Amino acid sequence: MTVRAVEAIAEADVVAYHSARHGRSIARSIAAGQLRPDHIEEALVYPVTTESTDHPGGYRGALEEFYAEAAARLAAHLDAGRTVAVLAEGDPLFYGSYMHMHKRLAHRYPTEVIPGVTSVSAAAARLGTPLSEAEEALTVLPGTLPEEELTARLASSDAVAVMKLGRTFPKVRRALERSGRLAEARYVERATMDGERTGRVADVDPDSVPYFSVAVLPSKVGKPGAALDNEGDAPGNGMTSGEVVSGSEVVPRGDVVPGGEVVVVGTGPAGPLWLTPETRGALATADDLVGYTTYLDRVPARDGQRRHGSDNRVEAERAEFALELARRGRRVAVVSGGDPGVFAMATAVLEAADQEAYADVPVRVLPGVTAANAAAAKAGAPLGHDYATLSLSDRLKPWEVIAERLRAAAAADLVLALYNPGSRSRTWQVGKAREVLLEHRAPDTPVVLARDVGGHGERVRIVPLAELDPAQVDMRTLLIVGSSQTRASRRPDGTEYVWTPRRYPEV
Repeated sequence: MTVRAVEAIAEADVVAYHSARHGRSIARSIAAGQLRPDHIEEALVYPVTTESTDHPGGYRGALEEFYAEAAARLAAHLDAGRTVAVLAEGDPLFYGSYMHMHKRLAHRYPTEVIPGVTSVSAAAARLGTPLSEAEEALTVLPGTLPEEELTARLASSDAVAVMKLGRTFPKVRRALERSGRLAEARYVERATMDGERTGRVADVDPDSVPYFSVAVLPSKVGKPGAALDNEGDAPGNGMTSGEVVSGSEVVPRGDVVPGGEVVVVGTGPAGPLWLTPETRGALATADDLVGYTTYLDRVPARDGQRRHGSDNRVEAERAEFALELARRGRRVAVVSGGDPGVFAMATAVLEAADQEAYADVPVRVLPGVTAANAAAAKAGAPLGHDYATLSLSDRLKPWEVIAERLRAAAAADLVLALYNPGSRSRTWQVGKAREVLLEHRAPDTPVVLARDVGGHGERVRIVPLAELDPAQVDMRTLLIVGSSQTRASRRPDGTEYVWTPRRYPEV
């Protein structure tokens, strides 16, 4: 209890506290040493807690009626000129029962809310570990959330405290396991009180867990086994069959160390707003990040992680480097833009992982928001019907193959999403592609030019196919070419939309 809380109880005529029907109040037991014989005590006994009720308004109706009656009892004391102290465990406005009295009384009577020590803070103190450090964010979750929601939030968060356990504990434990975070989860029961218990969540008997317990995923900063530095050098052509080279570090190859894995993730077309919760979790728990420097820069720096950046032309070496790190027991996230399986790093990693040397290295690929879907959403719904995705880059396949595929897709009247349309060294492909497409498409076919979607330089335009200017297209642009059914329209506010109807005319 704080000094001010002790003073407030001493000044009060009435001391009120909530309890279940058994009549025992944790709040009262904490403050028992401050109560006097002349205090008027108001026990606000819940009619239900988690059990069912025959109240005509159901569980919610029973509680609403209880809160109204409890507030009326306190108001009677206040109207009589008495000072009322309402006891609350932890902090009164942090998942506390008092807040229901506050909402009904504070606008009618002078009110002082005295902050308290939350169960989250007490749990961290009893565990003797920081909750969050540096740039880490602390997330507090109620265990009553649906399991899928708990799993997603646990996977995407840094430090976490999960409250309201008790009957929810089995579900919370499953969510921790599914999110890959059970091993780091700690358990605290009745922190600072009689019967206190701490330990690993994985070791706790679900039948023994009371409501007043907390699961904690504490700070990861400075954990044993974390990397000593935050920045690794780029993997290069110095790799041989007998060693891995990372900057000045030479790592001999050997047997696979348990615990390592490679997770291939995509950052979406831009930054953190485009990350899925699953990808956030993989990035947060990784020991090492490997990727094209431009994509690594989209990932917030975390204390204890190594970052191995390279240019965009060493995909095979980058993939093998990540697999070698995983062989040594490191958890490695290979970072791509967009979706890692669409013209990105997933293929390179799986191709390298197909070698016998990496047969025992776990590899996972997590989906991301690909540029075609992001661009389509910004433009409307041009991918609303069948579509094909092609890359116009002729670095990995001949232009003749690209042109043949363009003709086939255009002849099939498919909407086309065209990746890698041009760069400083590739300036003619867009013009050639336009010529091929005009063999099968009307000159006024809508074309979406989406540049830097999700970024600061985002620009999305809709032009007729015949007016597609190659000079307006670069490597950061994605093109979506409509089918014969694709439509464009302008809204009253001037906004342009393009969409492809889901129904195709009968032949």
